Amino acid sequence: MTFSPRPKQKAVLRYQRGRMGVSAVPGSGKTHTLSYLAASLIARGVLEDDQEVLIVTLVNSAVDNFAQRIAGFVEEGGLLPHIGYRVRTLHGLAHDIVRERPALVGLADDFQIIDERVAAQILEEAAQIWLRSNPYTLDDYLDPTLDDNRRDWVCRDQLPDMVNNLAGNFIRYAKDLQISPADLRQRLDALPVPLPLAELGCAVYADYERALLYRGAVDFDDLIRLALQALQTDEKFLDRLRYQWPYILEDEAQDSSRLQEEILQLLAGPHGNWVRVGDPNQAIYETFTTANPRYLREFLERTGVKRRELPNSGRSTASIISLANYLIDWTKAEHPLAAARTALDEPHILPAPRGDPQPNPPDDPSQIHLIARKYSPDEEVQSVADSIERWLPEHPDATAAVLVLRNWRGY
Repeated sequence: MTFSPRPKQKAVLRYQRGRMGVSAVPGSGKTHTLSYLAASLIARGVLEDDQEVLIVTLVNSAVDNFAQRIAGFVEEGGLLPHIGYRVRTLHGLAHDIVRERPALVGLADDFQIIDERVAAQILEEAAQIWLRSNPYTLDDYLDPTLDDNRRDWVCRDQLPDMVNNLAGNFIRYAKDLQISPADLRQRLDALPVPLPLAELGCAVYADYERALLYRGAVDFDDLIRLALQALQTDEKFLDRLRYQWPYILEDEAQDSSRLQEEILQLLAGPHGNWVRVGDPNQAIYETFTTANPRYLREFLERTGVKRRELPNSGRSTASIISLANYLIDWTKAEHPLAAARTALDEPHILPAPRGDPQPNPPDDPSQIHLIARKYSPDEEVQSVADSIERWLPEHPDATAAVLVLRNWRGY
C-alpha cells in the first residue's frame, strides 16, 4: 500500500479545510489520492471520536475499492481500520439518512425498499398495461413506409421495450426533478398542445407509483428525493449530520446530479469542508439522468474554492494522449456545432513524470487506426467483431477490451 504521490497529487494532499475542486484526467490516480487524503485526515486527529470522513462515490464496486484502500493506509499509520470514515454511494447515503428518521418524510419505521429487479417488473407491467389500453397512440411515430409484416413485427417485438425504456427514463428524470404524477398531470393539462410521449410517461409513472404505494415501498430514486426532503425538514437533524461528517470527499463528481449536489451542499453547510474530484470530460450518466459535468465545472469556478488538477496519467501511450488532447482542442475551437464547443475542457493529459512507479507504455503510433468511412451501427459492430476475430488467435495470452456506450451493445 506504499504511496509515493506525484507533485500534483501532493498539492491535493496538502488540503486542510474548506472547499476544493479537483479536475482529474483518466488514469491520474484520483481514487488512490482521495483514499490517501481520507486516511490523512483521520491520522491528523482532526476528528472527534463520534465523527467520520464521509466519502461519496458512484457505484458499489467503488465503495469496496475505497474502503479497502483507506483501511490499508490507516493501518500503515498504526491506527485501527474501519473507524473514522464511511464510504457510500449516493443511494447508500440517502438510505442512511432516511432510515434514521423515516417519519420526517412520511414513511413507517418498517418501510421497504424494492430492489431494481422488482422495480423493473413493476415498470414493465405498467408499460404493458398502457400499450394494451392505447394500441394506436404511437402509430404516428412509426415509419409510414413499413409494410404490414414489418409493422406487425415492430409493434410486437420492438415497441414494448421502447415504451418500457422511455417510461423508465421519464420516471427517473421526473423524480430527480421532484415532480409527482399529480404535478405532471396539472402541467400537461395546462398546455395548449398535446404531448403524446409525455402523456405516456405520466400515465405509466402514475401506475408505477400506485404499485409502490400498495406495497408500502419506495425505490432507489425515491430515497434520494426523500433524503433531501428530510434534510430540509429538520434543522436539528441536519446539524447533527453536519457534526457527524465534518469532511465530505466526493468521487466521480462529473456525474453528480442536481439532487446529489443539493444533498452534499446541505451536509457540508455554508462554511464546511467539501472536496469534489472528477473528470469533466468523461461524464457517464448525463444521457438518461440530470447528472451533468457542469455542476463540477461551476463548482471549480466558484469564489473560495481551491482549484487543483491531476493531469498526469501513466495509463496510455504518448500517441493516444496526443490524440485525446487534440480532440479537446478541436472540440473547443472547431466543432461544427457551436453548442458542443463547451463539451470538453482542459486540463490536457500529461504523461507520468520521469521515474514514476507507473510509467506510460512504450509508444507505438502504428497501433492507432483512424477509420474515415461512416459506419451504420450494424456495420460498426461487424467491423469490431471481425477485428477481434483476427486479433485473438495471434495473441492467445492477451485480453481484448472493447469500450461501448451500453452493455446491450457490448453483447
